[in-house]
Amino acid sequence: MAKFPVPSSPARGVIKVETFKGVDLNSSPSNVENYRSPNAPNMMRDVPGKVRKRQGYEKIKEYAGKRINGVHILRDVENGIEKELTHAGTSLYLDGEVIYEGMADERSVGRQFYGKLFIFDGKKALCYGEFETEAETADETETEGEEKPKAFMVKALEDAAYIPTVIISRNPTGGGTTLEPLNLIGRKWKESFLSDGTATTYQLTTKELDEDKVTVRIMTKEGEWEDKTEDTDFTVDRKAGTVTFKTAPVKSPVTGYDNVEITAAKTREGYADKINKCKIISLFGVNGAMDRMFVSGNPEFPNQDWYCNIADGFFWGDLWYSTLGQDGSAVVGYTIINDRLAVHKSDAEEGRNVILRKGEIEGDEAVFPIIGTLSGRGALGSHAFGYLGSEPLFLTDIGIMAITAADLTGEKYSQSRSYYIDNVLTAEKNLGDAFAYVWRDFYLISTGTGRVYLLDGLQKSYDKNSPYSNFQYECYYWENVPARVFWEDGEGRLCFGDAEGNVFRFYDDVTSQKSYNDNGEAIFARWDTPELSGKLFYKNKTFRRVDFVLAPAIATGATVFAQVKGVWSEIFDSGASAMYFDFTHINWERINFSTDDTPRTMGGKIRIKKVDKVAFSLRNERINEPFGIYSLAFEYTESGNYKG
Repeated sequence: MAKFPVPSSPARGVIKVETFKGVDLNSSPSNVENYRSPNAPNMMRDVPGKVRKRQGYEKIKEYAGKRINGVHILRDVENGIEKELTHAGTSLYLDGEVIYEGMADERSVGRQFYGKLFIFDGKKALCYGEFETEAETADETETEGEEKPKAFMVKALEDAAYIPTVIISRNPTGGGTTLEPLNLIGRKWKESFLSDGTATTYQLTTKELDEDKVTVRIMTKEGEWEDKTEDTDFTVDRKAGTVTFKTAPVKSPVTGYDNVEITAAKTREGYADKINKCKIISLFGVNGAMDRMFVSGNPEFPNQDWYCNIADGFFWGDLWYSTLGQDGSAVVGYTIINDRLAVHKSDAEEGRNVILRKGEIEGDEAVFPIIGTLSGRGALGSHAFGYLGSEPLFLTDIGIMAITAADLTGEKYSQSRSYYIDNVLTAEKNLGDAFAYVWRDFYLISTGTGRVYLLDGLQKSYDKNSPYSNFQYECYYWENVPARVFWEDGEGRLCFGDAEGNVFRFYDDVTSQKSYNDNGEAIFARWDTPELSGKLFYKNKTFRRVDFVLAPAIATGATVFAQVKGVWSEIFDSGASAMYFDFTHINWERINFSTDDTPRTMGGKIRIKKVDKVAFSLRNERINEPFGIYSLAFEYTESGNYKG
């Protein structure tokens, strides 16, 4: 009897993904690793290795078309105080009420510093906090042991400026010892004299005084200070800068101790604006302490910065500044590494675009000398700095970079951290206007187009394709998030404001169905696979089955699409299979009476014949539906050579 051989069935191959990372927008779809996606809008890391749809947001406030320029929060945990100030348009709001008008219609920056909130917008430096309610300052009217009433209010730094004593041990005719520098942000200063008992005219260190009342204190024989009144006890020649007493002050009752104190005012052109026009800020100090504010960003002095007195944001000495590199390269921002302040400049310093400074005590003064520079790309955008974990990140024209402590002693500092999104990120228009914010374990950067890019601090990849870095962060991106600024509210919920005056808050409950809409609209989320070409790229493939595991939810699901020869077509819909039943949320059109609330495996037969490669896409575009992917698998066979 004749025997006929039975042809063997083609070997069945399986493509399985159980660990999901981020997107790869740099590589072509055929070169992306199976565990990354070439296109995954509105997806993010759930737990490391799993991905899900992002939560949506709700509108909570509106400011009549005024773009949101910043939200700054003053917190006093000990006393349970939290004040949220919104900079919208040219006004500053608290609880919906305008508390200050006339700000720049540009982004502002704010820092809480020793119990008060300091805000810089490039026009007028402001402070919000508790101040004495009386018009006169404590320096002028303080009564021993008497505490004056206080209230929360906004003040320009000029109006609350510290009054320094610039000279002591001065004779009526001149001389003396310098004590404190002039205050850039204030017009007033004090001079302390040692009376000789006969002189009636006292010469100040400067002429052309302002019309403000000159105030005088004289020590009595009993050693008490006594206030004197202009035009009653003395006269002032403002042009000459002299004070003439009707009766000569007596000799000091305490030998060698100054007994005449004169306070005057003079407007020095451009002094206050050196601070007012700043819009970049960092906290730093001696040995890395955070006890001084450093400010820069004044367009008239692009390569200079200034710092305030220790623990006093109202005293900016006229000598407390630094010139940092060439004036053709502007200061863009600051980062702090260990006990050093890194000043980032724009890309015009012949490649050495980071200047390092250290705080130390020299004599009795704090000084902040330059101790070195680092090579690399210049920073791009003063609002794109942030710390992911302990690592400082900043934006450049080629992507997001980092400085590490180990780089401080090396020749290079450029550590790329955004390889997987660089091509798309750097192609965005007006990239220098991007806004970055660190939220939980993510560095978010919004480009103003509705797209937000994320770097995941919990997932790092050591990729050979990016040799100039130790590692890369896994990346994601969101769409339909028109964030101009980000911040967190008192509950730790991520919020953002847009250019139209709207304020939104992201939902925080990842298990709630109501968390998955964008102000009432569906969130379009998908996870595309790379182009899958099997074991041998030149063979015909027939894909026979798709299976996946979705995170359980009361209402969820996935529609599967396949891309063949550039055309996407729907091939499978999970329907209600991934849901579980709960009377608290019933959708009668998509209902499943299963009470199994564990991850659901689902899938089915498909038939895509004689192709060399296929890309698949799992999508969820329904309102109020979570969407999380835990596992994904495809079965296929290979036979014959692909002929196109």
